[in-house]
Amino acid sequence: VTGPSATSATSMAAPKRPVRTGRGRRRPRTAPARLVVGGDTVVEFDGEVLEKPRSEAEAVEMLSALSGRVHVVYTGMALAWTGRLASRVATARVRFRPVSREWAEEYVATGEPMDKAAAYGIQGIGSALVEQVEGDYCAVVGFSVVAFVGLLTELGLDYKPGRIESAGGGASSSAPAGRPDDRRELRGVP
Repeated sequence: VTGPSATSATSMAAPKRPVRTGRGRRRPRTAPARLVVGGDTVVEFDGEVLEKPRSEAEAVEMLSALSGRVHVVYTGMALAWTGRLASRVATARVRFRPVSREWAEEYVATGEPMDKAAAYGIQGIGSALVEQVEGDYCAVVGFSVVAFVGLLTELGLDYKPGRIESAGGGASSSAPAGRPDDRRELRGVP
């Protein structure tokens, strides 16, 4: 992994054996026409990877170590669409403000940091820990919108407000709506 622009795309081979339908007929197995999204976030600090804390004491130790210091956040994302896979890693450098051990203990007592890499959530109370972010802020949140849209493009999909479209059959994104052979629309996307 070499930073925010690290990308790779590979083809996923679908299994060759046929699948039996409910009536006993055989049909070839094909990749689903659903977009699959996966990802995770880790933090690197002084050469160590900080994942989610296993205990409140470990959370306080992580926060105390990060106090007044810089760490790097890596959010890896992968998208699968019709047998193709694309992945990317988004990064950000984060500087914490100096905080006391007592502050860290009170923050941990809120419960917020217990399911977060490096024991903080920048989108919540933990934002008070952060003095500066260089790079992809959304990577620190845990879902890089910039990486997501880039991966969609890599897979031949277009993000439109509220939906994702595929330019099937080579149709442009300006093709008239209502022609299912020209575009497929994925619903339920913000």
